[in-house]
Amino acid sequence: MMLTSLQTKLMSILSNIDATAKKVGRDPKEIQLVAVSKQKSVDEIRAVYKAGQRLFAENYLQEAIIKIEALSDLNIEWHFIGAIQSNKCRDIAKYFSWVHSVCREKELRLLNEARPAELPPLNVCIQVNVDNENSKNGLLISELQNIIDKSNKYKNIKIRGLMAIPNPKHKERNKFISFQMMRDEFYVLNNNGAKLDTLSMGMSDDYLVAIEYGSTMVRIGTHIFGDRK
Repeated sequence: MMLTSLQTKLMSILSNIDATAKKVGRDPKEIQLVAVSKQKSVDEIRAVYKAGQRLFAENYLQEAIIKIEALSDLNIEWHFIGAIQSNKCRDIAKYFSWVHSVCREKELRLLNEARPAELPPLNVCIQVNVDNENSKNGLLISELQNIIDKSNKYKNIKIRGLMAIPNPKHKERNKFISFQMMRDEFYVLNNNGAKLDTLSMGMSDDYLVAIEYGSTMVRIGTHIFGDRK
């Protein structure tokens, strides 16, 4: 029963992504779906994996490690999307393929130093505080070029792109503006030689809008797994 329900939700999301991409003249293959599995059980993750999903994201490190080890028999690509603390960088670098929430050069340095030599470079998205919220982590758009320039000396990480979460209190038009700002800065940085390929933006409530404005990676939890506690 669980598989049928989760598979139906997953297929609905993928269908929406496909339709929205085609509506705006994009190739649906450009857009990756990351299933946000925080506070969800190992069995639920297995069910969504069985339905074809391969990219999963976690916010809380200790919870994530338990799941990653329990699901080590599956070919899952794990993404860390939570706040980064210095004392957690070693485990983040060890257990994850992607990190979406880097805000400081110090985090780049610690992740670079901790990345095991036998693993490929850690994929990183720089978190952007696109709406300049006092309560939210992330760099301002004006600070991005500087941190990307500094990242070139770290060989065990690879800056893949930008991540942002618009102010959830904004009306729909304001989210359009926030996503457009992200897309425009993505192009500016690439024109300056950044070689970015990932715009991680869009969640359960706004992923279709994000796709219209260039998102290449959407992070969806509730619409797949249902409400959390």
